[in-house]
Formats: sequence, structure tokens, C-alpha cells
Amino acid sequence: MLELKMNTPMNLLVIEDEKKIANLINKGLREQGYNVDVVHSGDVGFEKATSQPYDAIILDIMLPGRDGLSLLRALRERNISTPVMILTARGDVNEKVEGLNAGADDYMAKPFSMDELVARLRALVRRVTGESISLYKAGELSMNLVSREVTRGNRKIELTAREFRLLEYLMRAPNQVLTRTQIIERVWEYHFDPGTNLVDVYIQRLRRKVDDGEELKMIQTIRGVGYSIVSK
Repeated sequence: MLELKMNTPMNLLVIEDEKKIANLINKGLREQGYNVDVVHSGDVGFEKATSQPYDAIILDIMLPGRDGLSLLRALRERNISTPVMILTARGDVNEKVEGLNAGADDYMAKPFSMDELVARLRALVRRVTGESISLYKAGELSMNLVSREVTRGNRKIELTAREFRLLEYLMRAPNQVLTRTQIIERVWEYHFDPGTNLVDVYIQRLRRKVDDGEELKMIQTIRGVGYSIVSK
């Protein structure tokens, strides 16, 4: 569960095949402090949207490979409820209606202003997530994004800023495997170096603080793939 405060960077996925528009959106959102992944085809977009957590998706309808509407329907069939804003051709009412019927949460017509896109995106995420929740929970592990307090049962856990961010990323997707590449690109925000053991070192630090002395080990290693946090 999450309340998305405006001072907490959103993780966004942009699926747009027109590179000029995609670059404009990417630049504008990053200037607002958001984390942004950009892909240019429906097939890659679907893979991204189903393999890691996002706070919102900006989705073009006309895409190479899997089109935007079929991608959206497939996400909703998998019970992936990530807020989706579709981009449509200006004045195409049928596209807007079809997109909303397929499970979109909002739409914008091209061309659009970045100021409006950012404002609509913020309103969309607030509306979908709600404003009364401020916690991630995975089993008995709780993370308060406002107070930055982490507890397991009645035990308070003290974390460094980087450890907090790593645990937050894991708790966004309980029971979902996140690869070392995904973790280092999101938590450290640079491309993964296969020779580094940075992720493994920080996972071990988290384990000592979260799992030591506990019967259930919540931070799991999936050999050869990555890590997951269990919510049982």
C-alpha cells in the first residue's frame, strides 16, 4: 500500500514510438524529479510493465508490435492495476472511448503541453492510490514513507538512506523477483556493471537488519536471477 507524496519521486514507464515525443516527455518528467523508463514498442512495453513496478504508465495507442489498447487489456487481465494515461490523436473520440473502456484511467490528446501532462499525471496517481495511505506493508514488515520509519512487528529498524531506498524498491513488488540490473538502475540510477557486487553487499546489510533473529527470512535470493521480498 502506498500514498504517493509529491516529494517522493514517481517511477514512470513511457511507451511511445515517436522518438521526438518520447524524448520530450522523458526530459520534462525528469526535470520534475521523476524516474522514467522509455520504450518504443508495445512488446517491450508489455515486458517492462509486467516485470517491474511502476507508479504510472504513459501509453501511446499506435505502436509497433503489440498496439496500446491490446497491451492495456492484457495488463488489466493480469490484474495489474498501475494507473495508465493513454495518448491519442487530437479529436479522435473513438480512441478515447475505446481506451477508457479497455481500462485506461485518463487520456491526453496530441499535441499537449508538458505542464498539463505533469499536472494530470499527479492528479491521476493521487486519485488512483488515494491520500490516506502512507505505508508499504509486506507481512509484518512496515515502511512509513512520510516518517521514514521501518518496523518488523514491534521492532524498529534503523536504515541508511540507500538501504531505505533499496528496501522501498523491494517492497513495491512483494513476491516479485527483481534482477540486479533492475535494482541498481533504479536504486543507484546508473547502468549495471556485471562485475560489481554492490547490490549483493547492500542486500546482506538489509538481511542483517531485517531478518537476523527471525524465523521467516523475508529477503529471498533467487539464484542466477535476483532478489525478492516475501509477504507471507
